[in-house]
Amino acid sequence: MSPALLPAAIPAGATDTAVVVLWLIPGAAYYAATRRPGLVWPRRRTTLWCAGVLLGAAATAGPVATAAHASFVASMAVHLLVGMVVPLLWVLAAPGTLALKWLPVRVSRRMTRILRSAPVRVLSHPVTAGLLVTVPLWALYVGGLYPQVVHEPAAMALLHLHFLLSGLLFTFAVIGIDPNPHRSSAVVRGFVLLASIAAHGILAKLLYAAPPPGFIASQADPGALLMYYGGDAVHAGMLIIFGWQVYSAARQRDVRRGARHAREARQRAGTRRPS
Repeated sequence: MSPALLPAAIPAGATDTAVVVLWLIPGAAYYAATRRPGLVWPRRRTTLWCAGVLLGAAATAGPVATAAHASFVASMAVHLLVGMVVPLLWVLAAPGTLALKWLPVRVSRRMTRILRSAPVRVLSHPVTAGLLVTVPLWALYVGGLYPQVVHEPAAMALLHLHFLLSGLLFTFAVIGIDPNPHRSSAVVRGFVLLASIAAHGILAKLLYAAPPPGFIASQADPGALLMYYGGDAVHAGMLIIFGWQVYSAARQRDVRRGARHAREARQRAGTRRPS
């Protein structure tokens, strides 16, 4: 979802307009689904989704997207926004839950069966999602692919699409609030999240120490710093959400356990008859 997605012959203004329209399509679809009669949907989730749409459009159309072809800082800003911030906002907007409420019952059941399938189980596992986020990023910047991609419009468009999809998958696998029949344990999700944070931070430090081919230190250092501190900011938000989810789940288990013990105690007391 980048201006590079369209032929170079198209004027820049028309290209940007087309990219913005591509972002507005999921925004309009989400908003239309929330307007279904009888459906009560939290406004904060709609706000999160719309914020993701606006940030995604701002990152892939206009001056930022144009600068990303020559500026390492702008390219890193696109990575952070499209690959980390937008996925976080969209996952917290719970589009899967909204779809299940909006779609007809028959379609919702079919969608649920798909979510329970083995391929989805493998794809949505935190380890798989973590690898899809981390390995291509290292191959891009450390493996020498970045200089080949940055000046190829079609390749940049596919890269932005990969950032978005892999970011959505990873965020959903670790802290997703939509129904997930294959949700991994908190230990697995926490380990993958910490490993991803470490890999992201190490990569940023490597880029600061050794700029990618084609960039001098004065160009690469600000981008590496943006990657390090910007990534840490997003990861900090994910850690807070993850911690709250673990705490809430433990509290709910304690409440259920206490209610069960109280019910069992009442049943035992009811069975005792005075002699």
